[in-house]
Amino acid sequence: MKIVLTTLNAKFIHSSLALRYLRSYTRAAFPALELVEYTINDVTMNIVADIYKRQPDVVAFSCYIWNIRETLDVIRNLKKVCPDVPVVLGGPEVTYDADFWMKQHPQIDAIIIGEGEQTFLELLQAYEEASRTGQPPRLKEVNGLAYRDGDMVRFSMPRAQIEDLDSIPSPYEDHLDELNNRVVYYEASRGCPFKCQYCLSSIEDGVRYFSLERVKSDLKRLIDHGVKTIKFVDRTFNINKKYAMEIFQFLIDNHNGTVFQFEITADILRADVLDFLTENAPPGIFRFEIGVQSTNDETNRLVQRIQRFDRLSRTVTQIKDSGKIAQHLDLIAGLPEEDYQSFRKTFNDVFALRPEELQLGFLKMLRGTGVRMRAEQHGYVYMDEAPYEILGNNVLSFADMQKIKRVEDVLEKYWNAHRMDHTLEWILAHQFETPFDFFQSFGDYWEKQGWSRIGHQLEDLFTRLRSFLAYNQVERLEHVVSLMKFDYLYNQKHRPRKLWWDDLMDKPELQKGYEAVYEVRDRLPADFARHAASEKEYYKHTLSTKASFDIQTWLETGDVVEGEFLLVVYFPYLEGKNNSFIVVEQDLSAVR
Repeated sequence: MKIVLTTLNAKFIHSSLALRYLRSYTRAAFPALELVEYTINDVTMNIVADIYKRQPDVVAFSCYIWNIRETLDVIRNLKKVCPDVPVVLGGPEVTYDADFWMKQHPQIDAIIIGEGEQTFLELLQAYEEASRTGQPPRLKEVNGLAYRDGDMVRFSMPRAQIEDLDSIPSPYEDHLDELNNRVVYYEASRGCPFKCQYCLSSIEDGVRYFSLERVKSDLKRLIDHGVKTIKFVDRTFNINKKYAMEIFQFLIDNHNGTVFQFEITADILRADVLDFLTENAPPGIFRFEIGVQSTNDETNRLVQRIQRFDRLSRTVTQIKDSGKIAQHLDLIAGLPEEDYQSFRKTFNDVFALRPEELQLGFLKMLRGTGVRMRAEQHGYVYMDEAPYEILGNNVLSFADMQKIKRVEDVLEKYWNAHRMDHTLEWILAHQFETPFDFFQSFGDYWEKQGWSRIGHQLEDLFTRLRSFLAYNQVERLEHVVSLMKFDYLYNQKHRPRKLWWDDLMDKPELQKGYEAVYEVRDRLPADFARHAASEKEYYKHTLSTKASFDIQTWLETGDVVEGEFLLVVYFPYLEGKNNSFIVVEQDLSAVR
């Protein structure tokens, strides 16, 4: 019997852990199983045609909020050309409301409810037996299933969780070439000890672990294969201190350049674990994703989220100060009883920690969650179809939500992209009451200009920020523009051909600048000084621009020394070698 096991990933770079578990669990009994991954951006009929040409006896789809619409489109068309091929669905999007999906979509033949490995194997065995005997498949005997019985939708007995997770063969024993140039997802445990009412993990009880020997073996195999990024999907990786420490130590000893991302709960990270990580973690190898969601105590109480923001702040600050581990902090707008002003405070509380990334998300009323069941209590209005994002509630209007979305837009483009960190720090320190007010004001201006409806190049991000600041008549705009020039040049890998500022330097001014740099070449890094010794090489490797203050002194001491300065950025054009720069005071009166 030939089985096609598939999903539609959000992007090609992603890979499906769920499919690989199902394949590893069933491959001994069904070696003809084919694992095929598409993306939500693929043309529907191209997917249908590809599945059709494989001539499957069963097709199974893994379903999530990000792919359910596209998956249903595929299924509707697939059933028209393969009407007799059973279509099986599984995954979190269909698990918690299987009756709805079966009744609304007659193309679905069965839905696997919950943990899928054992159910999927037994379902395939039932279909294989039916194919041999010519009798209807005995689906009632497969626990953990919603299935069609004539015009009726029926449910088999619930299936107990797999107690010994090591009994599931590793999803990463072979087929590793499928993972080349892709993000690999991995779990060392299943379940979550917390009951946050917006999260599907709150529905399950307890935490189960794979053995450390199994986890280390899997990770070593992936590392040796050359996987670049491994994202742990454990809900709270650090809940078991001893277990987490062993894995951290193993990865420190064996990482070989692979980057590992973990979801952690920062306020329960023990002090000794924190000290160990900040002292021993190789720079750039670990990334932590930390869900803050809200700093409103009443909101956290309503969603049953236990959190000590003071402890979280200390943890995030110590990690940031170490400079070794990048942090991604999450917020959720639209949680119960958090109005616009409360969310503004939440944003500013968390932004004050200056995480490398701050993701501003919006509450999604996922099927099966407590917030969805109690939606009427808080006046929630939300999308009928995935991703079920809220449109407003009793304290946050649709207009408020749209305002916050404009904050999210410029936050992604400017803060999370790290295109102009120095510029933003100056602006936030000198120009606006709070960071939220800056992002909100800029987001409103962006929308008013119609920029949200057109694309942008890198240069546009700088000119649009300059336009916004000029419109707001910010003080010392010339200093901000000088920092924007610095950020633009310093972050480029190569000497840019296109410049967005107007005060370009002519040849006599550039010559004067070269002479000034040549005089102080002993202050330069060795490779910069070597190229500065030759005028021809200097111009190949540098780009000069005017600055209204001494940026170098400001970066080193925080002092603002105003005047006519020349900023010279040096491009080494060597892999792994950062740009460098120098600021020199320059009298250009003689060349004007």
